[in-house]
Amino acid sequence: MGQPNDHASTCQSIRIMFYLVTPNESSFSHEDEVPQYIQQATPFFISLMLLELLMGWLKTGGLIFSLNDEVTSLSAGMMSRLPNLFFRGLELSSYVYFWNNYRMIELPWDSVWTWWLAFLCVDFCYYWVHRFAHELNILWAAHQVHHSSEYYNLSTALRQSVTQQCTSWVFYLPMALVIPPSVFAVHVQFNLLYQFWIHTELVRDLGILELVLNTPSHHRVHHGRNPYCIDKNYGGVLIIWDRMFGTFAQENDPVVYGLVYPVRSFDILSVQFHYYQYLWGKIRKAQGIKYKLSVMFNGPSWRPGLPRLGDRLKVPKVGKPEVQFNPEWPTSLKVYVFIHFLLVLMVYNDVLAAMILNQWTVLLMTGYILLTLTSLGYIIDQRSNLHKMETLRCGMIMILQMTGFFRPNSAPSNVFTEVFIILSLLFWAMQFLSKRWKGETILRK
Repeated sequence: MGQPNDHASTCQSIRIMFYLVTPNESSFSHEDEVPQYIQQATPFFISLMLLELLMGWLKTGGLIFSLNDEVTSLSAGMMSRLPNLFFRGLELSSYVYFWNNYRMIELPWDSVWTWWLAFLCVDFCYYWVHRFAHELNILWAAHQVHHSSEYYNLSTALRQSVTQQCTSWVFYLPMALVIPPSVFAVHVQFNLLYQFWIHTELVRDLGILELVLNTPSHHRVHHGRNPYCIDKNYGGVLIIWDRMFGTFAQENDPVVYGLVYPVRSFDILSVQFHYYQYLWGKIRKAQGIKYKLSVMFNGPSWRPGLPRLGDRLKVPKVGKPEVQFNPEWPTSLKVYVFIHFLLVLMVYNDVLAAMILNQWTVLLMTGYILLTLTSLGYIIDQRSNLHKMETLRCGMIMILQMTGFFRPNSAPSNVFTEVFIILSLLFWAMQFLSKRWKGETILRK
């Protein structure tokens, strides 16, 4: 059976992205032996995104993404993985606990039949995780992050919620009655990795496979805000669950992507948490406990007097053509954001790879990552207080550099980074002081 490896072969890693693996090479006796497939897939995420960019440019003669949206999607993906630095994922932790205390029978971990049963069960459970995340407003508050992009490309797959994992674990617990945690740990990762490549507009139709598999065409419908797309195509790997339970829709009219009521912001904290604020406001205004509970546990479109999931006819109509939210901002700032995003991505990969083991250090670096992702969103949004935020952030990087927490791998890149950060700090400090001085001058007048 499969042996625990830190680095799978390139060929195997590519096959894993498409669920093209055999039970023999992906079965383990204990969950601690299961590789971190998602973490190992980072280079392939980047490679496929670059390939999609190239193919899209060759096909359309233009870009199929915006830097604004791309940075926001990658920031959301990074943010969603940060809790794993402090504790094992809730899905696996709760599963192991339930298995140790309540399992009814113990299927063999090295059986082909167990492997295929787990494949079906994980995908079936995912269907219901996903469906409830759309049909219960309290769960939609987390999942809406994934649908907030008005673009549809591979980076959209990485736009994940930091809070959805707090509830998704519940749906997989029935599997723990019979299927060993090591088998579950493999398939829950494979299921998620498969869904990466279907977030693209470049693959149009897969023929007969469209009858069984979730494909880019089916998933484009799921991400659409056209009335015919709402609450459709929840499947992970297989589309058969949607066909069985009446939630399937075929792609026909051109799909317009994003939320019914778009966020209109690239601030990562707004993207992640704005709906909780909106939901809390609706709960406070609702009269009586019945309506307060209805706001939480009915669909996002529900209103008093409507069915539980709302009325699809009341969904705002999409324009033709629909203009995506993509405000212009200076090229110099785009270069600045791009370089600083690469720097924070480097720190993020180092921390996630457990190169830094001290928990206080991890906490400090996590704070830096969150501050950077937030501040870069402020720059993209052209917030009025971005000068103050960037001055604070660049000052923090300087402190991390001087104390040895932030060091690029090579000497040349280290020198470049130090110079770039010093210049960044000086620029934003001068901007902040200039703005404050002008404000005080106006007040005196």
